[in-house]
Amino acid sequence: MTQRENEEEVPDTDTLYEKLSLIIDKGQEPLRIDKFLMQRIEGATRNKIQQAIENEMVLVNDKPVKSNYKVKKGDHLIIFDSSSPESTDIIPQNIPIDIVYEDDDILVVNKQVGMVVHPGSGNPNNTLINAVAWHLQQKNPHLQETDLPRYGLVHRIDKNTSGLLVLAKTQHAMSDLAKQFFNHTVHRRYTALVWGDFEEEEGTIIAHVGRHQRYRKLFSAYPDGEYGKEAITHYKILEHLYYVSLIECRLETGRTHQIRVHMQHIGHPLFNDDFYGGDKILKGTIYTKYKQFVENCFAVCPRQALHAGELGFIHPVTRKEIQFTAQLPKDMSEVILKWRNYVENKTLR
Repeated sequence: MTQRENEEEVPDTDTLYEKLSLIIDKGQEPLRIDKFLMQRIEGATRNKIQQAIENEMVLVNDKPVKSNYKVKKGDHLIIFDSSSPESTDIIPQNIPIDIVYEDDDILVVNKQVGMVVHPGSGNPNNTLINAVAWHLQQKNPHLQETDLPRYGLVHRIDKNTSGLLVLAKTQHAMSDLAKQFFNHTVHRRYTALVWGDFEEEEGTIIAHVGRHQRYRKLFSAYPDGEYGKEAITHYKILEHLYYVSLIECRLETGRTHQIRVHMQHIGHPLFNDDFYGGDKILKGTIYTKYKQFVENCFAVCPRQALHAGELGFIHPVTRKEIQFTAQLPKDMSEVILKWRNYVENKTLR
């Protein structure tokens, strides 16, 4: 059972594989689910099982539970895994990546759109980690494939989100950066284009984020905190663009799909987000010219308009605060320019 992490820590939006499904025997005495699974899954540790339960990878009667839940006769257990049943050994691949910064301890990359971060879930290769493995191997030809990177990812961003990621090159760096993410002291700022206009110029969204109770590839906002984990997103309007808005989001927490889910939750899905309803016309006119304009915009930016543009943290060795920025990619810049021209001309109403 592989360890899953929060968006700072969980794989993108990949398929979940059903690893184990069983019905509890009639003779089963009540037993904590983590202890029960330790007995049933060879090689599983209690820590990994509890992490899987915490990240809602274990369902009992189609609902997530806590580690202290006691299984009983008739319960239907399903355990999911994010990694493919096939081997997910890291294979170095010569794939171009934009390295923003590198030293002996960390590597900061500006991830391009369309690149999955880590192998697994139907993406065994052509990922960022495959590319990083190649890069490290070129720097040290004597490095064995089994040594390629075992520390690596501290956080992740979705396949179709562009922007900055930091990877650890040592166990010490991994532990230190993981602690910074856990303590929410890492500076992360995103730029997003969302549907609709805002009355207020800034705001804060507080709603737990967890896996959708029915569609497991999706995540949902739970404002009452019944499921999922605490999630806080601060946003500020950068530009009003008539039927869409350009915003800046600062993550206080980092849950999977947090910005996408939170913006949908308040009625402003990300522009062209096919997971959360932003890939259709949500605001505007009924005229054919306007519809064609939006379709052209979708073609220019054929993914959710979200970019991780700022990343800052304390260096795990030097203890100095370091900050990185990455400019908007071409597709987002062009679609924003299109909306600016629309606002100025207003000939498509």
